[in-house]
Amino acid sequence: MAMQGVFITGTDTDVGKTAVAVAIAAQWRAAGRRVGVYKPVASGAVLDGGSDIERLWEAAGRPLSPAAVCPQAFVAPIAPAQAAAAEGKRVDENLLRAGIEPWRDACDFLVVEGAGGLFSPLGESSLNVDVARDLGLPLVIVDAARLGMIGRTLAMVRAARAEGIDVVGVVISHVEPLSGSADDPKTAAGIVRDGIAELQHRLAPLPVAELAHGATRIVGELPR
Repeated sequence: MAMQGVFITGTDTDVGKTAVAVAIAAQWRAAGRRVGVYKPVASGAVLDGGSDIERLWEAAGRPLSPAAVCPQAFVAPIAPAQAAAAEGKRVDENLLRAGIEPWRDACDFLVVEGAGGLFSPLGESSLNVDVARDLGLPLVIVDAARLGMIGRTLAMVRAARAEGIDVVGVVISHVEPLSGSADDPKTAAGIVRDGIAELQHRLAPLPVAELAHGATRIVGELPR
């Protein structure tokens, strides 16, 4: 039986997925839900108190253990299969899916964060889209708050739907502070303001929310 939760994916790498996953986990936890967090595989993972794995675990209130959050973590900051090979290992394709099993009795809402974009590889044969489909979780698509966000986000929403996967929300993440006034359409702040408005218009009734740089709360409807 599919769990209740969401699969956080991005239009690309470094678009703010972890910040969004952390915010969603923290907000649902603050609302009184038992939240689980799962990352099928991570590369560039060093458990030093500030890793993505530990940030997710902390946001959910430290359920289970960091090893349950991410049962496959590799040090090299490259694609997971290559990072595993650098350590003389291979990504366990079955574990990418089976790793959620410890969470079934430990939470009532699971936040899963993929690696890279929706069509980025997690293993030698599995893409993020394959794992999301097999887990039976709907998508939250994250894009960075910068020029081109409209085209990137629309393309990803359409691609996900073409793959038969439900999209329940879009979050635009400020990966860096925005400059200028939001009232000036030529500034970074103005581009993002207008871009979000355009996405809300074109994707309605799909929620399009926003996470400001350094913020811990998503502004807009929280994906559920």
